[in-house]
Order: sequence, then structure tokens, then C-alpha cells
Amino acid sequence: MGTVVIHCEWLLTMAEGEEPIHDAYIKIVDDKIAAVGPWQETVADAATEVLEARTKLVMPGLVNTHTHAAMVLLRSLGDDYPLYAWLKEKIWPREAKLTAEDVYHGTRLAISEMLRSGTTTFADQYFFMDEVARAVDEGGIRAVLSRGLLGSDAEVETKLEEAIEQAKRWKGKAEGRITAMLGPHAPYTLTPSAMRQIVTTARHYQLPLHIHVAETRDELEEIGKNYGKRPIAYLVDQGVFSRPVLLAHGVWLDEGEISFLAKQKVAVAHNPSSNLKLASGIAPVLQLQKAGVLVSLGTDGAASNNRLDMFTELRTASLLHKVTNQDPTAIPAETALRMATINGARALGLGDQIGSLEPGKKADLIMVDLDQSHLTPCFNPVSLMVYAARGSDVSDVMVNGQWLVKERKMVKWDESEIRSAAARTAWDLFRR
Repeated sequence: MGTVVIHCEWLLTMAEGEEPIHDAYIKIVDDKIAAVGPWQETVADAATEVLEARTKLVMPGLVNTHTHAAMVLLRSLGDDYPLYAWLKEKIWPREAKLTAEDVYHGTRLAISEMLRSGTTTFADQYFFMDEVARAVDEGGIRAVLSRGLLGSDAEVETKLEEAIEQAKRWKGKAEGRITAMLGPHAPYTLTPSAMRQIVTTARHYQLPLHIHVAETRDELEEIGKNYGKRPIAYLVDQGVFSRPVLLAHGVWLDEGEISFLAKQKVAVAHNPSSNLKLASGIAPVLQLQKAGVLVSLGTDGAASNNRLDMFTELRTASLLHKVTNQDPTAIPAETALRMATINGARALGLGDQIGSLEPGKKADLIMVDLDQSHLTPCFNPVSLMVYAARGSDVSDVMVNGQWLVKERKMVKWDESEIRSAAARTAWDLFRR
């Protein structure tokens, strides 16, 4: 891989307590960051590649902590429905007809969209995860994969065996870019015995859990009706919080539950756009953060977002919680950016590897083109990234020290071929 030195206008390391660096450099040796700091001519000595990026900002790649990548195939198919009706009438009937090859083509399209808009790591919960892993391997992105587990006890037992075999197969593959979690879908799609079986397996194999919880009022009512408890208390009974948990949504949480999640060191993946579009509610993010809960950001699937642009989530999260709390200081720009970078990395158990640009960490970074009207002037680069930047402003993307996007063009893949294959797949799925 060699030594790459980037000379940039601004560098956002997202390291604790570190300010943005103007007229900066970052030095990458092979797949890791070697040094960062103010520009000096001598830092380019012996570099294999020197990039003069004086109109660009360099920052950590964004981390999408909750999505269902291949659901891009269902984008715009079932809009303007509440969650339960959307799932039962529009999504689950189509998903029942999915093939492994469908998921492969859908995931390639999702990875292409994510990379082009600055996401370098994503947490996926879906089906046919070997095909997801195949696309991740080929595309060069980093991923934390969870085979979605739902259905009858017998179905879950089979899927759980499949998930463990997949986790074993992926370990150490794709240059170490793939890691695994177990993915119990939600309290309302699994029996108590199936949930306990998943937890027991997670304990045995030392795997975290990635689960949807407290997403809608309907979920609270259903769990209350069936078990006489709220979802968090019900999951406590099943032993879920005996493992590290990535909790997606967490919209309908009360004060006691928030305190409990903080004590258990549960990470919450906040999905503002999806929650708004499905009218699921607004997660109590400010209260979670004040309690000490680690909150990250996700897009959810493109069928309910309808895009995978983490810059949209940055802006939406910050603005949403300002108006919800009637407080313009709520979720300031730096907090939002941390939610999409280092918080996301920590939520996935990767905080010692990615999420900030520090020596010794993996070289996962993006470059944003500042030479544009809507990004001029730049008094505060952090605020600019949160309130003004868009995913389409990302010009270059590196993962694991490898360029995957250069000057807005994919390096490893033919985007046109990926779009065509995904469109054919989506229409074929629609007609089945």
C-alpha cells in the first residue's frame, strides 16, 4: 500500500478534546494512520503518494449503526404507511420472495450509495448474509453483520445455526473488515423461548446483540398485552442485557428504562429520518445522552428513509432535537458529528480501530469538497459539515488504507453496472 500524505484545508480528527486543524496533513502507512497535524514540508518526504487537497476537508468516515442494506431494492415501493401496516402489507410479502442473488445485488447498490456519500462502516441486519459479506468483501467497505432472527422457534433454531456458521466463516476475512453480531429482530417477532435461545448462543460465542426495541407505540401495546410488561422489562426477563447490546430506535423509553440502559452500557442507534417518515415517534436522545447512554446514528433501510446518506441524519438529528426540546443548544454540531463517527465506532465495538483519525487507527477517512457555493465561507468546519454539507459533497473515500472513491468515481466497481443489475433485480422481485 505504501505511504500516502494528504495536505488538506481542514482536518477533523474527532479525537477527544482536539480542535479542527487548518492547513493540515494526515499520513497513512499501509492500512493505518501514522501521523496528523499542521502541515510541514518535511512530512511528505519518502511518501509514495502526496495529495494536494487544499480545497478539501478530511474527516473520519461516517459509521451507520443500523440499516438493512438490500432493502434499497424496495425503495419507493411502500411509502406513507405506518410501521406495522408497512411491514405486513408492503415489506414482508416481498422479502418472503427474496433470493440470495437479489440480496447480493441490493447490497452492492447500497454499498455504492453509502461509499459515495461518506459512509465507511455499516451495521446490517438482514437475510442471506453470506451474499452481504460477499458484496462487502468485493466493495472494500467495513461492516458489522447480523443475520436477522425472527419467526417460529423451529425457524429461529435453523437461522441461528446459520448465523453462527456465517460468523465463523467471516472471522478474519476481507482484510478483517467484517465482524458479526447476532440479530434478534424484535420482541414482537420472537417467542420468549427463541429469544432466550439466542441469548444463550450469544453468551457461548461471545457475540453482541443487534435488536429493534421500543420503536413504536404499537410495540409497547403488543408486548404489554402479551406479557404484561414494557419491552425493556420483558427483554430483561429473557437475559438480553447480559450481552453487549446495540439497541435500534429506542423511541418509546421512560426515565427508568433510560437509567437502566445507561447502567448496562447499552448503545442506542438513533434513526431520525426513518422514525419521522414512519411517524414512529421521536427518541429521547437528549435524555439518553444526559444519562450517559452512548447514542449513535443510523439510516435504517432505504425502504423507510428513503436514502442512506448519513449527512442527512446528522442534520436531521441536530435540528429535530432542538425543536423537540425547545432548546437551540440541544445536540450541537460537534455532538451530532461524534454520533456519526466515534460514537458509532464504539457502539459497534470498533472504537479502538476507527471513528477518529488518530495514529495507530485504521485509515478509514473521507474528503469533502469545500469549493462549492453552499460550503462558502467556512468559519466553523464542524458546523459546516452538520448544517450545510451533503453526501454528494464527498469526493474521496478511503477504507483500510485503500481508495474506494477518488474524485467522485468508484475505484473498484462500475457504478453503472451496479445500478442496472439492481434495477433489473428490483423489478423482477416486484413482478414475482
